Amino acid sequence: MTAADASGLPMDHPLARENGPANMREAINERVASQAVVTGARADLADATRTIIDELMRSTADDAEFVQAAGLVVQAAQLLREQAHGRSYEGVAEASLSDGASKFIDFSPFIGVLNPLAPPLSVRFDEDRTVIGTCTYGAAYEGPPGCLHGGFIAAAFDEILGFAQAYSGRPGMTGNLNISYRSPTPLFREVTFVGRLDRVEGRKIFASATLSDGDRLCAQAEGLFISMKPAVFERLMQLRVNPGEDPPTTPRVSSPAPD
Repeated sequence: MTAADASGLPMDHPLARENGPANMREAINERVASQAVVTGARADLADATRTIIDELMRSTADDAEFVQAAGLVVQAAQLLREQAHGRSYEGVAEASLSDGASKFIDFSPFIGVLNPLAPPLSVRFDEDRTVIGTCTYGAAYEGPPGCLHGGFIAAAFDEILGFAQAYSGRPGMTGNLNISYRSPTPLFREVTFVGRLDRVEGRKIFASATLSDGDRLCAQAEGLFISMKPAVFERLMQLRVNPGEDPPTTPRVSSPAPD
């Protein structure tokens, strides 16, 4: 059972701490400034898993080498499968709803060093209230020949915009994401995302972002977020306890979002 604060909300509830989004930004910027690197066996395994994914896309090894590699990976999977399970971190791996103290940073599917699904994106927050994200995508993310798949571009925009809309102090969930693809985004080169909070209208939060390869614009995005009521998040948290249940409904974008 997760401990609760004075408001009755669980301590890993993103709205339980008034300065949650600010704490998140401070924690990420401190890590960037110190150039701290996550270490340990879990980090080593996550990095090795990324390497395996990349090698599966590019390796021309003989079948005998793949047989040997498969045996090692299957053995590792079985070893972990036989151990205890449960969340090894507090909070949520969701950019817009995160508190830096929750250590979600390392488990995010986009920026998490300990999550092998993450490329990962490197994020920092500038003093002018913009969010800067950089990433070098490998072969596993290819769409058009030699270029990043548009679906991964959309996913990264959702993350960057999620960070940007948290500047509102009343962050919520994505209601609408509109993307304009301007030119191909290359693999194996560092590309840059820049996100910013545009305006807030009641519970509606508007943010925008760009993706560039150097001076060349690759894509633009506009996002609408709906500030989440604590009761909705509480029902979402129950999905961890009762997996498989239907998630709670959220306001449709076409409907007014009252204050």
